[in-house]
Amino acid sequence: MKFSKVFLCILSTVLLSSCTSKNDHKIDFTFLQLNDVYEIAPIQGAEFGGMARVETVHKELLKENPNTMLFMAGDFLNPSLMGTIKVDGERVHGRQMVEVMNAMNFDLAAFGNHEFDVSKKDLQKRLNESDFPWISANVKLKTKDLSIPFFKEVNGLKKSVGETFIKEFTDDDGTKIKIGFISVCIPSNPKEFVEYENMFVKARASYTALKDSVDIVFGLTHVKIANDKRIAKLIPDLPLIMGGHEHTNSLDTIGSVVISKADANAKTVFIHRISYDKITKKTIVKSELKEINSSIKFDEKVGGIVNKWQKILTSKIKDIIKKPNEIIYQTNIPLDGRDTQIRSTQTNLGQIITKAMSFAYNDNVDCAIVNGGSIRIDDQLSGNINAVDIFRVLPYGGAVLKVEIKGRLLKRVLDYGVLAKSTGAYLQRFNVENIGGKWIVKNKELDITKTYKVAFSDYLLKGFDIPFLSIDNKEVLSINTSLVNDISHDIRKAVVVYLKSL
Repeated sequence: MKFSKVFLCILSTVLLSSCTSKNDHKIDFTFLQLNDVYEIAPIQGAEFGGMARVETVHKELLKENPNTMLFMAGDFLNPSLMGTIKVDGERVHGRQMVEVMNAMNFDLAAFGNHEFDVSKKDLQKRLNESDFPWISANVKLKTKDLSIPFFKEVNGLKKSVGETFIKEFTDDDGTKIKIGFISVCIPSNPKEFVEYENMFVKARASYTALKDSVDIVFGLTHVKIANDKRIAKLIPDLPLIMGGHEHTNSLDTIGSVVISKADANAKTVFIHRISYDKITKKTIVKSELKEINSSIKFDEKVGGIVNKWQKILTSKIKDIIKKPNEIIYQTNIPLDGRDTQIRSTQTNLGQIITKAMSFAYNDNVDCAIVNGGSIRIDDQLSGNINAVDIFRVLPYGGAVLKVEIKGRLLKRVLDYGVLAKSTGAYLQRFNVENIGGKWIVKNKELDITKTYKVAFSDYLLKGFDIPFLSIDNKEVLSINTSLVNDISHDIRKAVVVYLKSL
C-alpha cells in the first residue's frame, strides 16, 4: 500500500512536470532567402546555383522544421538570357522563373527594380501566373486617373498585392505565433506605369499599421545596403531584414537588426533559424550563408522544369554556337557586368567585349565601342565560363559593324558617353581613353579632321542611345556589312571566339 502511494506520488510529479513543460511559449521557425535570381539553371560551368539544387535544400529544411518559409527578395523576372527568347511568338520575359517558383512553393516575393524591365502587359501576365503572394509598400501601378496597388487577376477576379503580409505558425507543443512582413523597392527603374513612393516613409507606415496585429515583424526588401541600414535605424524592432540588389553576399548588424543579402543567381542562399519567446518577446536569429554548388543533388520535379526550358534555350543558341556548354575561358578575377559599374566606369568585362569587337575585324580598326546598356547580365562572372555565359551577358546579340566616321563625330560620341554616366548610353571602350581632358585613340590624340575606323555594336548605329549617331549622319562615311558566317555577324560569337583564342 505504501509502495502504491509512493508510486502514485512519483507518477503525479512526472505528469505535472511534463504538463508544465509542454508549452514553453517558445517557437522555432526557418527562413530560406534568395535574391537577385535570373537563371534557373546552374551557372559557371554548372558549378554553382541552380533552382533544382535550391529546392533540395528547401525540402531538407522543411523536414527539419515544417515551419519553414521560402523568400525571394526581388529581381527575378529580368534580366535573363532565357527571357529574351521567343516561345509561341512571345518573349519569355520571366515566365520560366514563375513556373519554377510555383513548383518550389515560394511563400513570398518582393518586387525588385528589374521586375519593371518587362512591359506592363508582361508583368501583369507574370503576376497572374504566379501561385505565390507578392508584397510591396512603395510601388504602385499608375492608371489614367490614379495610382493603385499592383494586382493578380485570376478567373476574372482581381486581388491586390498587399503592402504587408502575415503568416501564422504553430509548433508541436501548441505554441502559436503570427509573423508579419514589410517590403520596399528601390526607385531606380522609372517607368511610365510605375509610381515609387518614398521607401522610408512607406516602410515606417506599413510597420506601424502591422505591428499590433502580429508578434514580430520582418523586412523583405530590395534596396541598397545603405537604405537597409537606414530602415534598420528607423525601425529598430525588426529582428531581420532580408534584402537584395547588391548581388554579393553580406551580413550586417545595425543595433539589434540583422541585414542579410545572398549572392545573385543562387550561388549562395541564406538560411535563418529563428527562435521566438512569447513571454519575453525575445527573438534570436542565427543566419547561415550556404553555398549552392555541385555537391547538392537536383530535385527531380524542379529539375524537370529547368531541363525543359534549357532544351528550348540550347536549340536557339546552337543556331549561333555549336557547343554552347563548352568551357571557353577561366578566370579567378570576377568579370564585372553589374549594372551600376558597367554604366559608370570601364570594367574588365567591358574591355573583353570591346577587344573582341576589334578582334572580329583582325584588329584592323582604330577603336571599339559598345553601349553599357547592351550588357544585361547585372552580375559578375568568375571561374569556368562557357558560351551560355556570354549569351547571358549579351542576350540581344546583334552584329559588330566596322564604321568609317569623321573624328569630329567620334569626339561627339565619346563626349556624349561620358555625360551619359549611370545610364545605358555610357560607353565601354577599347583603344580609346580620356587623359587630361583629351581623347586618346590608339595612343594618339584624337584628330577631328581625320577619318577613323571604329567597331560599333549595331545597336549604337540605330540612334536610340546616342540620337545623332545613325546611318543618316553625314559624318558616317561607310559601314561594313558582315556575312552570316563571319565572326562579326554576332557580337556574342565574336566574344566566344576571342576568349577561345586567349
